[in-house]
Amino acid sequence: MRTNVHHIMSTSIPVIDLELPDNDVADAIIDAYSRIGFAQIIGHGVNPDTIASAFEASSRFHALPLDDKLAIALDHNHRGYIADGTAVDRSSEVVAATAANRSESFMMMREDAIDSNEVLAKTPLAGPNQWPDLDNFREPVVRCHDAMRDVALRVLGLIDDGLHGHGDLMKSFATPTTWFRLLHYPPVSSDAPEDVFGSAPHTDFGALTLVAQDSAGGLQVAHGNSDWIDVEPIDGAFVMNAGSMLHRWSNGRLRATPHRVRNRGSSDRYSCVLFCDPHMLTEVAPLPACIEDGQSPNYEPVMFADVVAHHLGAIYEQHQS
Repeated sequence: MRTNVHHIMSTSIPVIDLELPDNDVADAIIDAYSRIGFAQIIGHGVNPDTIASAFEASSRFHALPLDDKLAIALDHNHRGYIADGTAVDRSSEVVAATAANRSESFMMMREDAIDSNEVLAKTPLAGPNQWPDLDNFREPVVRCHDAMRDVALRVLGLIDDGLHGHGDLMKSFATPTTWFRLLHYPPVSSDAPEDVFGSAPHTDFGALTLVAQDSAGGLQVAHGNSDWIDVEPIDGAFVMNAGSMLHRWSNGRLRATPHRVRNRGSSDRYSCVLFCDPHMLTEVAPLPACIEDGQSPNYEPVMFADVVAHHLGAIYEQHQS
């Protein structure tokens, strides 16, 4: 008999099959994110070729000469190339980073034409993407972004159901803010200082994150006060975690768990990461269904755009006023 959630013995990270009935999946997601805040999802329906093509495009992009990548350096709308050793996560809610992350990445977001309603309304970070001068790059990257976004929106709908939100959560995702990051982590010597990470310990500030990772490993999830669990790669699975906005919407029930990347092997590590967040002008406050009768909410409302500005401003010079 198939079960809706089980544990990989070496990781203790739940694995959730999205092909099972929606009620079972919703219960499994709420259970996993109430306990550990992470899971691996299978049965998501994304064609393996779609994922493989994005990884292949990422590999070719990161193999370009540095000057070619810097031609599309990260802009004020947070789109473009982020060079290795340039991001220091000073805003981490776990511990402020003391060294720059050892990774480089290409970042795209939801595509907004210059004459779109979002740009004309001056929605924060609205705008077109920057694309490298590289054949057969944009198409597979956009295709993977779209496929992973659709999975994330389906999962968010299931979370809404699991929290008995009656659609209140999904109203904020009618026009989602999406970020798709093609990450490359170079090998880091095993005797490197302890504070050198591919990605320093942090929690995600948004709603939901999906990660397609290669076979190199290195992603670790906090367990308790001092232990870290290795998230062993599962072929075809997406690693999925909740961010601080889901924690707030659920009135603290769903956990935004600290995680980090240590690439201490001898090979490069690649991942494709989709962040699915609410519209920038969303006010995020605990859902009524998550507040017990007679109780006050645990969190005050926040504007998502303000959360984004705080975090990006603490990490990237392009967002520092």
